Order: sequence, then C-alpha cells, then structure tokens
Amino acid sequence: MKKIFLLMAVFGGLWAGAQDYRVVHAKAIVVDTHNDVLSSATIGAGLDWEKDLTGKTHSDLARFKKGGVDVQVFSIFCDDRFGTGSAFHQAMREIDSLYAIAGRNPGKMTIVKDVAGLMRAVQQHKLAAMMGVEGGHMIEDRMDYLDSFYTRGVRYMTLTWNNSNSWATSAMEETAKTWTVTPYGLTDRGKAIVRHMNELGMLVDLSHVGEKTFWDAIHTVNKPVICSHSSVYALCPVFRNLKDDQIRAIGQNGGVIQVNFYSGFLDSNYAPRVKRFLARHQAEVDSMNAVHAPGYAVNEYLSKTYPVEADSLRAPLSLLIDHIDYIRKMIGVDHVGLGSDFDGIESPPQQLNDVSTYPLITRELLKRGYKPAEVEKILGGNFIRVLKANEVTAGARLAGR
Repeated sequence: MKKIFLLMAVFGGLWAGAQDYRVVHAKAIVVDTHNDVLSSATIGAGLDWEKDLTGKTHSDLARFKKGGVDVQVFSIFCDDRFGTGSAFHQAMREIDSLYAIAGRNPGKMTIVKDVAGLMRAVQQHKLAAMMGVEGGHMIEDRMDYLDSFYTRGVRYMTLTWNNSNSWATSAMEETAKTWTVTPYGLTDRGKAIVRHMNELGMLVDLSHVGEKTFWDAIHTVNKPVICSHSSVYALCPVFRNLKDDQIRAIGQNGGVIQVNFYSGFLDSNYAPRVKRFLARHQAEVDSMNAVHAPGYAVNEYLSKTYPVEADSLRAPLSLLIDHIDYIRKMIGVDHVGLGSDFDGIESPPQQLNDVSTYPLITRELLKRGYKPAEVEKILGGNFIRVLKANEVTAGARLAGR
C-alpha cells in the first residue's frame, strides 16, 4: 500500500509540475520580437499562413495560438539586392500584406501600434501583430520614408541588416572589413536618424549592427534600445552575437536583449557540423553559388532537401536557456526576452520545431529555478516595458518638430 501511495505522490507531482508550466505560460503575455514569415513565406514563397503550413514553415495563425503567442513582431525585410528605388517599395508591399491578412481575420488578429492596443488585443484573445523593419537600407536615406514606416505601424527599425548602408556599418561588414560606402560606424546622418526614431517613438534595434555602430548609437539614444534577435558572444563567438561590454551597456541603458533561436548563434559547435554537411552536398552548393543565391537561401534549400541530416545539426534546447541565463546573471532578468527569428532560420534548437512549441521554454526556465514572475518578464514583460518607455504622445511628437 505504501508503494501505491508513493507512486501516486510521484506521478501526481510530475503531473502537477507539467501543469504548472502550462499555467505560467498561459498567464504570461508572450512576445516574440522577430519572425520572418512575411518575407519568406507570404512574399517569398506565396504561401498563405492563414492555413495550416505545418512542415512548410515555422509559423501560421493556428500554431501561434497553440504556442500561446500573444504578440508577434513581424519582420519587414528585404536583403541587399534591394536598394534605392526598390527597398522601400518592397517593405511597403510586406506591410500591405500584413494589413490584408489582419483584415481577413478580424477575430484572430489585429495590428497594434502601442501598449494600449497590445493590451486590448490580449484581452480580446487576438494575436497582436506588430512590425519591425529589418535593415535601415529600406528608408533609402530618406527621413520621410522613416516617418511613413512609423505611420503604417512600424515600431522598431534595425539600423542595418548584414549589409551596411550609407549611414551605418553592419556587424558582418565591420567584421570582414568589407564596407565600401559608409564611413566606419554611425555617421552624423545616422545619428540624426537615431534621434528622430527616439522623437517618433520607434525603438532603435541594435541587432546586426557593427560594434562601432553599436557604441555610436548607444551614446546617441535617449531611450531604451532593443536587440530584436541576438545572442551571447561569450557562449558562441559569431559576429552577430553581443559581447559582454555590449550586454552591460544595454543593461545600463534600460534596454532588452531578445535572444535569437538560431542554432548557429547558440552553439559554437554548429559551424563545423554545417561545414561538413555542406561539403557532402558540394555540387548543389556550387550550383546555387553560380546563380548568386544568398548564403541563407542555400542553407534553407539544403535543410529542406535533406531534413534528416539537417535535424542532426540542431543545437540542444538547453543552450538557448544558457544564453538567457547568461544575460540574466550579467545584467538582470529585466533585460532579456525572446526574438526567435523563426522562418528566417533553417535550424532552430531541438524540440523548438515551430511557434507552437513556446511552452517548452517556460518549462525549461522553471526547471532552472526561475520564479513565475521572472518567466513572465522574459516571455514578454520586458519588451512591453521598453515599448512603453519609447512611446511618445502626439502632442510631444509635434512639439519636437
């Protein structure tokens, strides 16, 4: 009889624990600050994420709901093949698409532009859809284009993508020393753009930017910044990750680092594994390189063509939690969140197969000893705080003109 009671206690405890993480997750406002489904699926592949796209994408409306995602910032993205005369138009096309999707699904999602709208959407059990422009090249050096983005609802802009622009150098090009147009770092024009973003109430996003640009921007802003999808350099030393002094600076600024889910930014052993994977399929790599396909497109194609091999390359979920934990220990739990990069990456961590799997992050954080209130901050509370801190009233905005 004692054995029966013991088994009941053990399995009852496990059942209660399993329920606990789901309860915590359901209570939290879950925010993901970076998802590329608009550019990769809607525009890039002509897929309709109002339908079930399981096995084709990381995201669709039903799976956002299943994963408990309350707020999704959709990336407005085009790469460096778009420039003056085309980049802004492409960005507006993606924004139009998001508005159209929201218009067709008024009971499931709504576009929000501020914290008040975000909270209304959450209360109405709708996906709060926000937008962030991933790459300053999309304003085509025009301040009025920045204003247009803000008017349409864009609430952050990543100062660069991998490509530098005429006023800011990127992490990729600073690291490789390949920038050809921009003076090193943030120019006077770039500083004016950053100050104008602060005046508008648009978050300054320092993911993708070079170190010189990062420091120039940090010394220019007067509001908290975000890194919408970046991880920790000390744990995985790649050009896109943040070094310790940058992490500390964001903490001192009051900003938040939204940790990227990409295996290549989480696991220092990922790159050697990928190198061997690409070598096994060198002929296909060469064919795609011959037509100047971007590196990310090559990786995505091979991952979908050889899914079993690609799956074996993925980082363990524990490493994602390690990156969150590293930031929390260095600058506090108020300065870390989630920026998945789903549908912009070919290799998320093991178990995090798509947007429906977010509750697993809550489970793992609780296992590490995080309190429910701390988990709620990481899942979304920290981003909402920074969004609120950047908001500007209409009167104040006019006064700043």
